[in-house]
Amino acid sequence: MNETVREWIDKAEGDFVTAGRELHAEKSPNYDAACFHSQQCVEKLMKGLLIHLGTIPPKTHDLVYLDSILTPVCSDWSWSVNELRLVSRAAVTFRYPGESSGRQDAVEAFEIAGRIRQSLLALLGK
Repeated sequence: MNETVREWIDKAEGDFVTAGRELHAEKSPNYDAACFHSQQCVEKLMKGLLIHLGTIPPKTHDLVYLDSILTPVCSDWSWSVNELRLVSRAAVTFRYPGESSGRQDAVEAFEIAGRIRQSLLALLGK
């Protein structure tokens, strides 16, 4: 694994820790941030895997689009488009004024991201 891929993984892991910290904060949890960082973890791991496989990832935050690029180059990768869409939507929808996530939104995004994270790390040999 090259240094660039290692850096994507490290950044993704930082996002996962941040999402968990916000989700479980006893005082003033930021559920919007938990959703955002859950999505960022998955996005960075997907991009890291693409790089690991020799594909330059596009500049996008859309997990469904990244899935459409990853699937043809990684036969062992498969994930529910509905779950990828939910995590993407949670990160964007709750990031701006007009919408806010609740605890249940954040729990769902974090749990899905955790499962995807495990799968992607396994594909990366971690």
